Amino acid sequence: MLVGVEYPELAERTGRFRFGAPHALTVGDDGARVAFLRSAGPQRPAPALWVLNVATAALTEITPGPVDSYAGSASLDVLAWAHEGRLASSAAGPVATAVPVRDPRPDPTGRHIGYVTADGCLRVVADGDDQLLAGEPGSGVSWGVPEPAAAEFGRRRGWWWAPDGTQILAVRGAGASASLHLLDLYGGWVDVHWDRETYPYLVDVHWRGPGNALLTVLRRTQQHGLVLSVDPRTGETQVHAELADARWVEPVPGTPRQLPDGRVLVGGELAHDGFDARCLFADGSLITPPGLYVRRVAGVLPRPAGGPELIIEGTDGEPGEQHVYAVRTALGGGGAKARRLTAAPGWHTATVGGDVLVINLTVARGGADVLTLPSLAAPLPYRPEPVLERVTDRRLPSAVLYPTGHFTGTRLPVLLELGAGPGHQQVVADPARWQERQWWADAGFVVVSVDTRGTPGVAPSFEKVVYRRVADVALTDQIDALHTLTGKHPDLDLTRVAVRGTGLGGWLAALALSRRPEVFRCGVARDPVTDWTALPPAFAERYLGSHTDNADIYQHHSVSPPATLLLSPDGDLSAELAFVTRECA
Repeated sequence: MLVGVEYPELAERTGRFRFGAPHALTVGDDGARVAFLRSAGPQRPAPALWVLNVATAALTEITPGPVDSYAGSASLDVLAWAHEGRLASSAAGPVATAVPVRDPRPDPTGRHIGYVTADGCLRVVADGDDQLLAGEPGSGVSWGVPEPAAAEFGRRRGWWWAPDGTQILAVRGAGASASLHLLDLYGGWVDVHWDRETYPYLVDVHWRGPGNALLTVLRRTQQHGLVLSVDPRTGETQVHAELADARWVEPVPGTPRQLPDGRVLVGGELAHDGFDARCLFADGSLITPPGLYVRRVAGVLPRPAGGPELIIEGTDGEPGEQHVYAVRTALGGGGAKARRLTAAPGWHTATVGGDVLVINLTVARGGADVLTLPSLAAPLPYRPEPVLERVTDRRLPSAVLYPTGHFTGTRLPVLLELGAGPGHQQVVADPARWQERQWWADAGFVVVSVDTRGTPGVAPSFEKVVYRRVADVALTDQIDALHTLTGKHPDLDLTRVAVRGTGLGGWLAALALSRRPEVFRCGVARDPVTDWTALPPAFAERYLGSHTDNADIYQHHSVSPPATLLLSPDGDLSAELAFVTRECA
């Protein structure tokens, strides 16, 4: 019989701990200031905007909140934010605008503030004058708004300031198609020219400091892409690099970018001579060691000797951990090398500006710590201790989480937690990610998580072997991992296995129950995917190819939720627990 717990407390105990933690950090390009959002804790959850003066270590609350979003000039001496459509700035206080404001951003010099509107117009406030820069109200055409496909590549912006604040690079969206244009604040504009028929996807834009804007564009198949440099006078583009993969191209966040010596940094992969790496190239030269799996480029840190260093978030050996590394931009003897800056096991992040490096919440300048940004967040309610190991001949990262105080020899039903499903890591060294799973474990389950093939963090081949066969690979890996884990964990009762997931994880839960009912007894799905043709094409085609050419593959990946699957669109934990408890009794 399963042990009951006080499930109404879960939202309060595991959700509110994040309130009060500094987040959305930005470091000015000169390193003088660090801006961030932080609430006053669970009692005042609305975030306020704060600024750290790095030289004096003084913290200033710019606005007590609430702040929906903020952005700053290059040095962060001017900040702009919006709440409920109203614009304000650190320089002028409340700013009158003709219409409600979205995505406000000062230009790098701090002279102007641009924003977009609900009807897809791009406007600029200069010297108190709110002017329309581009817009076609009522036409269904938007300016400065990210097109629907942008989200599938992690891009949330639709417009970018020029470094000198005299131009804006803006997306013009008309239905599913998008184009890019250079708008002059003082009149006139030019189109950005590339073969949009061949390369319809605009993946990312980087335009900071001296030099031209850099774009990454992809074919519809996502198997070939270009890194382009844009001439801000004419809109003409020049190819800096080509990206290619037989499955799909996976650009590295934070690239492309121009290095201080003028070379262009792009992400890529090594898949020959025994290498299987996600790495970085500068004008075609490999600058990261093949053993380092690069997840993100945070920025460039100047060094008094040896030249600037790239600051990278990556993984070397243990997929469940993310560390911060410094990589030389100038190759010397011995080839590419990386210096790890974080020691403790965990999931570490970095933010860079000027000569200031923020790792997690610790601000350092010139290698010396300034302070750790104070957090008002409540302590985590649980201290989970998942047992991490690699299983099967595929070395699948897996984790087994027992109830608190579990006695060996007590067999328990298994909850296979799928999370957001293939493509999303579950086995990570971050205690915050295990809070809800510990709650389920304390309800009387052994909670198992497996990062099947198709999950990032191991190697490109591990991630992309699922191309056109996500269903078969992911389901096989989950089942094989379960059976292998029983060798070291005999308390797993594989006659009582439940599955639980959200979105693509909900789809995999439905698939498991439909195709392998002898293994899985019941499941819970929040907003499950049932038909891949209903997904955004940029996402579905990355994994399954074109529906026109692969209709049978799409059909093979479709699923109807079986009777043993509880649909939980509202995420009602009490209903989920009651259902799984009853079915696994």
